[in-house]
Amino acid sequence: MASGFQRDKLTGMFRAFDADDNGYLDRSDFQALAERWRALPRVRPGSELAARVDAVMLGWWDLLATHVDADGDGRVDLDEILAMVDLLPTMREVVAATAETVFDAVDENGDGRISPVEHRRLVDTWHGASVDVAGVFDRLDRDGDGYLDRPEFTELWIQFWISDDPAEPGNHLCGPVPTRT
Repeated sequence: MASGFQRDKLTGMFRAFDADDNGYLDRSDFQALAERWRALPRVRPGSELAARVDAVMLGWWDLLATHVDADGDGRVDLDEILAMVDLLPTMREVVAATAETVFDAVDENGDGRISPVEHRRLVDTWHGASVDVAGVFDRLDRDGDGYLDRPEFTELWIQFWISDDPAEPGNHLCGPVPTRT
């Protein structure tokens, strides 16, 4: 069962994914998410990367529909998303494969590293809007070299989706975690 911290973290992502703001996620929300990712400069129409982006985003919808759409209505609410938290540790390879595709999409210049500007683009693309990420990149860049390489990013990505420890930097990969007031 999702902790309060995981609920806070995933509530923000749920809102970002709910493209039509109807309180549910469905296939069309994941199609809209894929469309946002296809707008990145490196994800050219018809490219192999564009096909991977579509496969990853819609693949996550398929996993949600299969594993947590309890009533089979083709819609997933926040509580159903939170039920997925228990399954994610058993899906580590799928989560890591998603990180690979996201990394490739965001690494705009193809240098094998994500810069602070590219990280901002990742956060804004996930959220579909500009998000204040002041101080977040410094927290993520644990070796202090000014970039996230592929292994660093993959570890952070896995932490974001699986971790319940607010101290792990990956929990802030997609922006600051909102807290209850």
